Amino acid sequence: MLEIDIDGKKAQVPDGSTVMDAAQQVGVYIPHFCYHKKLSIAANCRMCLVQVEKAPKPLPACATPVTNGMKVFTHSELAVKAQKGVMEFLLINHPLDCPICDQGGECQLQDMSVGYGPMKSRYSEEKHVVFHKNVGPLISMEEMSRCIHCTRCVRFGQEVAGIMELGMANRNMHSEITTFLGRTVDSELSGNMIDLCPVGALTSKPFRYTARSWELQRRKSVSPHDSVGANLVVQVKHDNVMRVLPRENEAVNECWIADKERFSYQALNSEERLTKPMVKQGGEWREVDWNVALDYVAHGLKDVAREHGGAALAALAAQSCTVEELFLLGKVMRGLGSSNIDFRPRQGDFAADGKRAGTPWLGLRLAEIKDLDAALVVGSFLRKDHPLIAQRLRQAAKKTTKVSLLSVANDDQLINLYQNVVVAPAQLAAALGAVVKAAAELKGALVPAGLASVTVDASAQAIAQSLVEGEKRAVFLGNVATQSAAAAQLHALAQELARLTGATLGFLGEGANTVGAHAAGALPSGANARQMFEQPRKAYVLMGIEPEFDCANPQLVLGALKQASLVVFMSAFKHAPALEYADVMLPIAPYTETAGTFVNTEGRIQSFNGVVKARGDARPAWKVLRVLGNVLNLAGFAYDTSEAVRDEALGVGKEFITGLDNALNGVAIALPAAVSGLQRIADVPINFADPLVRRAPALQQTADAVAPSARVCEQTLGELGLTTGTTVKVRQGQGEAVLPLKLDNSVPAGCIRVAAAHASTAGLGEMFGSISVERA
Repeated sequence: MLEIDIDGKKAQVPDGSTVMDAAQQVGVYIPHFCYHKKLSIAANCRMCLVQVEKAPKPLPACATPVTNGMKVFTHSELAVKAQKGVMEFLLINHPLDCPICDQGGECQLQDMSVGYGPMKSRYSEEKHVVFHKNVGPLISMEEMSRCIHCTRCVRFGQEVAGIMELGMANRNMHSEITTFLGRTVDSELSGNMIDLCPVGALTSKPFRYTARSWELQRRKSVSPHDSVGANLVVQVKHDNVMRVLPRENEAVNECWIADKERFSYQALNSEERLTKPMVKQGGEWREVDWNVALDYVAHGLKDVAREHGGAALAALAAQSCTVEELFLLGKVMRGLGSSNIDFRPRQGDFAADGKRAGTPWLGLRLAEIKDLDAALVVGSFLRKDHPLIAQRLRQAAKKTTKVSLLSVANDDQLINLYQNVVVAPAQLAAALGAVVKAAAELKGALVPAGLASVTVDASAQAIAQSLVEGEKRAVFLGNVATQSAAAAQLHALAQELARLTGATLGFLGEGANTVGAHAAGALPSGANARQMFEQPRKAYVLMGIEPEFDCANPQLVLGALKQASLVVFMSAFKHAPALEYADVMLPIAPYTETAGTFVNTEGRIQSFNGVVKARGDARPAWKVLRVLGNVLNLAGFAYDTSEAVRDEALGVGKEFITGLDNALNGVAIALPAAVSGLQRIADVPINFADPLVRRAPALQQTADAVAPSARVCEQTLGELGLTTGTTVKVRQGQGEAVLPLKLDNSVPAGCIRVAAAHASTAGLGEMFGSISVERA
């Protein structure tokens, strides 16, 4: 440890600390622009110049390492004169447009110029002008003359997002931040550049000129989009959500959020919002009062249960539903004699049901990812499925962590991967089996039965070696692994690999409340999410899902819904296709309009409150289900608050849920048989993943929201006898889609990549099933 004296305050800091680190430790503020605790040191703004004893001139606090016994003066005459000089330079070319700048009220330059700026400028020359640039639908670079060249946005792209989309062009007074060759900024984390910009050069394009910062009320919330449970600040004006920003929580999302969390708020004001209960009568939809709608639902469900038994009822919920909603949905269904409730619409293999030792979770805390020596991610479109977990693995890989990926497409994860194995979906289990076999051989252990015939290649050997050698290592199963037709086998193989190598086993988790749904008991003891449609039921309750986009086999699901006598559709949106097969539409509140709880992938319980009033007659789903339980005369629905429901479901006053356990019992390793013919690879694009992002206009204009195409590698293209650019008809079962054919060598041979969760592909079948292609 090194001793330092800053403005008379003594501190001990670790070797390698800078003066800025020491100042923050003792609570001394040093003005700065380019410094950020999560980015590398640039030392190019010079605002943090301080006086160091015996140094001949002021030194930048952010780039000056602490030496033992150092004395620093941050507010001495020399330091303040240097800081004021730098501020005068920064303001030479800065436009005087604070009254119309979106950064007004939260601008570091504006704040600091009050303390360190001159009362008037000594410069009368014309100011330098930088022309605006169009970098896409999310970030506005209309006023780049405001840029002070702190390069935070450049460093963020390089170091955190993993791709340098912005850079500094030209020299001296002609320097400017720009994209390469006029390209757009397309990273899934790009919106964080807006937060990092200390002036009004980078601003939010959707938010631009809609409100001033001092008009907004700031309220805490939790993201409903993926399994991290990013902490949010939702900014509100006149009961409208105007902006969403990250709320710093080092243990969860650090200080970042993905673009889908930042911009999906636009959907809350969508014209598709469902604001009144609707009932279909005589083929015509009409708006009704809540008591009429709930009476209709209660009578319909009771009639089906009485005439056909409870097994004729089924409920399917989204993984973005809260613990309270899922718990009460299960309670209503069981009260009617049905145990057909599930929250896993995209899952295809349920062989592990009833054989898990506990609730599946990440296997470690999110903050521990950085400490791993080795990690293997199995079956994941990692960057797009889990942007913030990918970011943590990216930082770890830049140090000493050996991150390997075993998946079904060679997408650029922007991570320095140790090994990257790409196979067809049907080969995923065999590829993981090869790693298990290699690990067994390295440890001198018995090769598990069922893997004797597996061939171990160099990549499998290297992955096994990395997991055997490290002290702290992990095996993660991603969304593709849990949605695979061999999900239980992949779980069993991963468990065996973890046992052999001493690694932790974890699930990245598909939705915001995947872990919470398990804990809330929203699991079937009857028909699961597949069986309830394979063997059609008489009545369905759908909560928060849009079956065309959110199910593993939309074709199968829609067929079952269309023959049902009652379909209750609970949603925040008037989903157009549901008007055909639904009988009742109940308007439920999205996450900004309800209180609830999400349990993230590490088992962390995070409760939140509504930040605005519910739109129209929409109501929180937990309240709708509570009243429905009372209308049905079921016992145990006397709840006054969402907290009372949460405490019954999860227990009282806990930070993490209990019962987290990834062990799987009674599933023998037996690799699935080889599959002949063309296989479909269905990713769920990040900006089509849930009802909110699907209705956010800005997100729907991004590169991640382009309409799906049929993508094949060069070898498959030759075997099909087709040429790139051709329009093709892809078929699964009775469904088909007409799509442009594109060459994509990231797709393994024998496969065709056709995205799910989009209107153009909603008529197709299994996400990873057999598929045929012909010229349209």
